[in-house]
Amino acid sequence: MSALPSHRKPRTRTRPAVPALGVTTAALASVSLLAQSADAAPAAPRPSIEEVQKKVDDLYRQADLATQKYDAVKEATTTQRAEVDSLLDQVAAGTAKMNDTRRVIGSYAAAQYRDGGVTPTMRLLFSDDPQAFFDQDQLMGRLSDEQHRTLSTFEAERAANAKKRAEAGRSLASLTTSQQALRAGKEEVQGRLAAARTLLSTLTEQEKERLAALEKKKQDEARRRAAELAAQQAAAAKKKPAPPAGHAPTAPSGPSAPASSKAAKALAFARAQMGKPYVWGATGPASYDCSGLTQAAWKAAGVDLPRTTWDQVKAGTRVATADLQPGDLVFFYDDISHVGMYAGGGMMIHAPHSGAYVREESIYYMPIYGAVRPG
Repeated sequence: MSALPSHRKPRTRTRPAVPALGVTTAALASVSLLAQSADAAPAAPRPSIEEVQKKVDDLYRQADLATQKYDAVKEATTTQRAEVDSLLDQVAAGTAKMNDTRRVIGSYAAAQYRDGGVTPTMRLLFSDDPQAFFDQDQLMGRLSDEQHRTLSTFEAERAANAKKRAEAGRSLASLTTSQQALRAGKEEVQGRLAAARTLLSTLTEQEKERLAALEKKKQDEARRRAAELAAQQAAAAKKKPAPPAGHAPTAPSGPSAPASSKAAKALAFARAQMGKPYVWGATGPASYDCSGLTQAAWKAAGVDLPRTTWDQVKAGTRVATADLQPGDLVFFYDDISHVGMYAGGGMMIHAPHSGAYVREESIYYMPIYGAVRPG
């Protein structure tokens, strides 16, 4: 082949332009997003105010239930901590006593050494099993009765101290478990309350007004039922036969009178707390949760109630709703997660929930589980 003329340049092959990888990826992503947007389901409808009210009430109830669990674990933790402290004190006292006995044994060993006695007695102090060591006839024959008693005392003290140490170790492990449960319970309560606050914060002003109207309607219905109960109780009281002449009752009776002087004191205490904030886990004097308030009120009357609603419901005589008298405790929901103190007229004094204050409210505001009369 002949060479190309010098004035002609060789032809170069051109390749079709390839879009940059980033641009292609972005375009594909855009198409994908558009496709997803086209296929996406419509947004969930906004809940009605009635649904919001129910959800908030449920969250407060769940927080109440979690609070009672927290209170129970907190009480158990306090008891366990006291037991651990007591056991550690006993271990320390036992160790000190054992060291005193050890010094007495040391004086015996030193005396035997000065008198040219055998050294095994000295080795006794460092033995892993002193009982087996000094049980040997040869050594026991060299000990006086007093020395024998001292060695026996030392071994008994050491065994008792080892037992106490093991017991303290188990109690510490149990305490650690309870403290972990306490932290978990605290997080659960805070989570429920935060969910309620978050839900309420999403409402518009108009929705908040509608929610307030629903709350008022619920309160009005509860008060209407309370008034019916008060009328029924008053009618029942009128039907009771009057006491024989010369045997007038020494204390007022009827549905509006406390069951006893102690109940009157408890109710007076509860009234004095009205306006103080609900704080979960609190037992006063600045704030209370529901069972903390009833416990403090009856304590002011000289009656010790347990800490939780689940135990308080067992701490008294069961009474029917129609037979309630001021000072009685009324419990709510199937899980017995809330309690209030009956104030008469179908009303109670209670610490409602986080964000609220101790107040008087109809016992029909929540579903009643049952009631007891302490004292």
